[in-house]
Amino acid sequence: MTVSETPTLPELDQTGWQPVCALRHLAPERGAAALFGAHQVALFRLVDDRVLAVDQHDPFSDAFVMSRGIVGSRWVDDVEVPTVASPMYKQVFDLTTGRCLDAVGKTPVRDLPADLRTFPVRVVEGVVEVEIPVAP
Repeated sequence: MTVSETPTLPELDQTGWQPVCALRHLAPERGAAALFGAHQVALFRLVDDRVLAVDQHDPFSDAFVMSRGIVGSRWVDDVEVPTVASPMYKQVFDLTTGRCLDAVGKTPVRDLPADLRTFPVRVVEGVVEVEIPVAP
C-alpha cells in the first residue's frame, strides 16, 4: 500500500462504516490489524474472499496479537467455520461469532470474557470497510 492509498483513520467517536484498505492488500488466510482511534481490530481474508473482523486483543494473554494468529477451520454443530488460533497460548476462536472454541486449560486475564468481539465487514468497489458501532 502506498501512502496515497492509505485511508485517513477515523476519530475515536466516529461510528458507522469505516474504510480500511483495498481487498487486494489483504493476503488470503492471513491477518492484518487496523486501528480506529484507540481500538484495534484484526481482519482476516479467507480463500473465498470473505473478510471477517474480530478484536485484536487476546483476552487470555492480554496482548494485541490476534491478527498474527493461525487461520484454519473447525466443525461446529455440523458446520465448518473459519477459525483463528491465538499466537500466544493457542486458544481457538470462531471468526464468524468470536466464540472461544478451545480455551486450552486457561482462563482470560482480568475477568475478561473468553469470546472475541466481532465487527461487520463489507467490501465496496474493492475497498474493505468495517462497521464501528456506537460505544455504550
